[in-house]
Amino acid sequence: MAITLNSNDDEEVIAAINTTPLVDVMLVLLIIFLITIPVVVHNVPVRLPPETNIPTKTKPENVTISVDQEGGVFWGTAPIAGTNALVEKLKAVAVQDPQPEILIRGDQDARYEAIGKIVFACQRAGLEKIGFITQPPARGG
Repeated sequence: MAITLNSNDDEEVIAAINTTPLVDVMLVLLIIFLITIPVVVHNVPVRLPPETNIPTKTKPENVTISVDQEGGVFWGTAPIAGTNALVEKLKAVAVQDPQPEILIRGDQDARYEAIGKIVFACQRAGLEKIGFITQPPARGG
């Protein structure tokens, strides 16, 4: 508050609020928000599934298809000649009720193309459950 003295020696109070510090603080906050908002919102909004690691329960009706390093496809331990033979075997399995789960074991060095052909063959046969068997990492490393 400011007090001014008149020639009449009457004290008069000036009741004006100084808004300059308020405006300075608001401008600084505005600049901070304009800089930080683009940094915070740079991801595509997606819902990620929670990670669960459940050991595979091997059931006798499940079918294991393996792919070796060279791209050879095996039904259990028996080699399969081509994609058409694989589709025919998968169609025979797809009519079972309930459908068994197809478990794909792909070698780490196998080409993705060989594994993709198996997934496509399962899709063509009408199978609904496909899983991938992986080797968990060593503990502590």
